[in-house]
Amino acid sequence: MSHQKGKKIVIKIGSNVLTQSDGTPDRERMAALVDQISFLREKELQVILITSGAVAYGRKSFSLIEKTDAVVQKQILSAIGQVELIQAYKQLFLEKTVPVAQIMVTKSDFRDRKHYLNMKGCLEGLLKNKVLPVINENDTVSVTELMFTDNDELAGLVAAMMDAHTLIILSNVDGIFNGHPDHPETELIERVAPNSPSLSHFIAASKSSFGRGGMITKMNMAKKSANLGIEVLIANGKRENVLIDYYHNKLKCTYFEPGKAKLNPKKWIAHSDHYSKGEVVINQGAEKALNSGQTVSLLPVGILAIHGDFIKGEVVRIIAEDGRKIGLGKAAYGAKVAQEKLGLNNQKPLVHYDYLYLFDHSA
Repeated sequence: MSHQKGKKIVIKIGSNVLTQSDGTPDRERMAALVDQISFLREKELQVILITSGAVAYGRKSFSLIEKTDAVVQKQILSAIGQVELIQAYKQLFLEKTVPVAQIMVTKSDFRDRKHYLNMKGCLEGLLKNKVLPVINENDTVSVTELMFTDNDELAGLVAAMMDAHTLIILSNVDGIFNGHPDHPETELIERVAPNSPSLSHFIAASKSSFGRGGMITKMNMAKKSANLGIEVLIANGKRENVLIDYYHNKLKCTYFEPGKAKLNPKKWIAHSDHYSKGEVVINQGAEKALNSGQTVSLLPVGILAIHGDFIKGEVVRIIAEDGRKIGLGKAAYGAKVAQEKLGLNNQKPLVHYDYLYLFDHSA
């Protein structure tokens, strides 16, 4: 792992890292991580911080009326706790003379390409001015269908958007194991290659004690990010000097090797499945061409059917004849025009190669 000057690193700190066993905030652990992030900045690495912990801070300082709705409870605790969380970071980073900026986002902020690029521009401006962006989901306004799976998903989106070199996901375990972490025979899986089979059979489908996510979502996001060309580390944020060890290339963790780097538009499209507006069913010839590893766009001659009422610029799902999801792409024209061109030769591509993302990651 290289550490060239100016390298962008996205660090995600999970709820279980920032809370003690009783659910109260672990200020000592936060202070230790702030020290280590400041060290990385001193080494001229650009750091973007994704942080959980708002609900824990809210729970510490406010008692809710028992009959409050569960969703509203979370919104209230998040709204109260977010103030305390960012103040805690601000105070700790101030001691290191590191200015911080708070960015609150929802999943819908990544839906529109123009909005996405505006957010990217803001973050690049903060980094250029040596300000540390501290990002969290805006739980107070997120509704269920627009919530991130957890902050791992948010971290993956930010890493892709910012063309980050590295994504570090800090949990309360050293990484992914080939069995239960507490069993003496179990070994840490230290390296995952781009073409490695899924590790999901090693992972229990349990969630974190104080967060929404679990190791399955971390693994899935790590694989997707690595396939976009971002190196990913899942490591133990409770471990002393975890980020210092990362810098010195001696961190005990699960490391996902990055694949071939993708263009930024492909990175945006890769995370756009929830925003897709329609489906394009293609024939076997088109599927074979797209998966050939060549620079191939999706042409109307290979399309069997169009479903949905999408317009130019919206993301569509690309579906095989047998119903398998093949990929995602940005439509060069709307569904009405696509229907007129269906199966015809010598037509403009519906999805250009530069705006095409395949789930087998060959494009």
